Amino acid sequence: MPALKKAALAVTSAALLSAFVVTPASADDDDAPKPPSSMSQIGGAQLGRAGTQVNLGPGAPVLPKDLTGRSWLVSDAESGQVLAAHNAHWRLPPASTLKMLFADTLLADPALLPKTREYTVKDEDLAGMGEGSSLVGIKEDHSYTVHDLWLGVFLRSGNDAVHVLSAMYGGIPKTVQAMQARAEELQALDTQVVSPDGYDAPGQVSSAYDLSLFARDGLQNADFREYCATATAQFPGEKKKGKKRETFGIQNTNRLLTGADGVTPYRGIAGVKNGYTTHAGNTFTGVAERDGRVLLVTVMNPSSDETHAVYKEAARLLDWGFAASGKVSPVGELVPPKSAVVGSGSDTAEGGKGAAADTRAGSKGGHGPDRAARAATTTEGSSGVGIALGIVGGVLILLAGGVFLVNRRWPLPDLMRRRPRP
Repeated sequence: MPALKKAALAVTSAALLSAFVVTPASADDDDAPKPPSSMSQIGGAQLGRAGTQVNLGPGAPVLPKDLTGRSWLVSDAESGQVLAAHNAHWRLPPASTLKMLFADTLLADPALLPKTREYTVKDEDLAGMGEGSSLVGIKEDHSYTVHDLWLGVFLRSGNDAVHVLSAMYGGIPKTVQAMQARAEELQALDTQVVSPDGYDAPGQVSSAYDLSLFARDGLQNADFREYCATATAQFPGEKKKGKKRETFGIQNTNRLLTGADGVTPYRGIAGVKNGYTTHAGNTFTGVAERDGRVLLVTVMNPSSDETHAVYKEAARLLDWGFAASGKVSPVGELVPPKSAVVGSGSDTAEGGKGAAADTRAGSKGGHGPDRAARAATTTEGSSGVGIALGIVGGVLILLAGGVFLVNRRWPLPDLMRRRPRP
């Protein structure tokens, strides 16, 4: 068979495969909620369609068959290209993955809540938490640093830590308002914030697309990266009269990071956040690096009976994403914040106008206090794990005539590298 004919046949086969492999096997339940027929098209028209969206090219692996999440999305964290998605804009309860937006909002101004600031907790600071809330163990009339509180948010998903930080910020209503404004700035328009901790509340929703935006923006901040990458830490305990205040150990609830409860740690994982509530089910957003690529994955509410399905489906999607990089055409993109779009006549990227370019840039500004790309030298801990995210540079994203600069490599804290090799 002539080479030209072989090439044409390969392209045709890939196109047909792409057309048919758009609905990986999932739990077939006629009573299960169905996505709306029409959803937001921010990031691209294809992302507004119900069902699985993927554009397979020659040699691209097919999507995993055992995906049961109501919504999921896998994207290139640097270029913003969405490699594949399933009901990307379906508005669903987010659970504690909404804490990524909480952190991205409050950490945007480090001068407002400096790490070393100490605060004595009042009774009213812990009022109004939902029944069964996840807690790190904060006590009234005890003092904690802001650094302690953020560890409580990220490692133990502590709603008590969220409420105390919200009190320091000016109260729950002010925090909710600021989070909503931040979501709108990020063009995360599927999101409605009611409670800053992600606890089930009427009308509180987000989407796999929006959660990916929150993670991507938060990861531009060094403190955010440190907290979400921390596997274990010591937390201040109860004060006892006449004795030195002791500490107790806390461990990150992200099982792909820690390998807890029989979940295999994911090679190259670097955060971000998991969650669970009755209405949201299990939710998870993760970031991982492998062979010079950094991918984001979000999975919402898998219906599988498989133990820890949200982590296992996220890991399968990451494996697929790394194998498929360069072999698929994007189905859309993660749009930049409104303020990062320069010279655009439009406030939003509805319909995904414009194109993304994977152009290396220098160290000139991104947005926010830690947006500039930087070099980082890292050393492996005693047990060693090399996650090489310390290279200088940036990816230039062109959208609607605008420019958005993100770090080419996000330097991760050394403590992240002390996890055992999987």
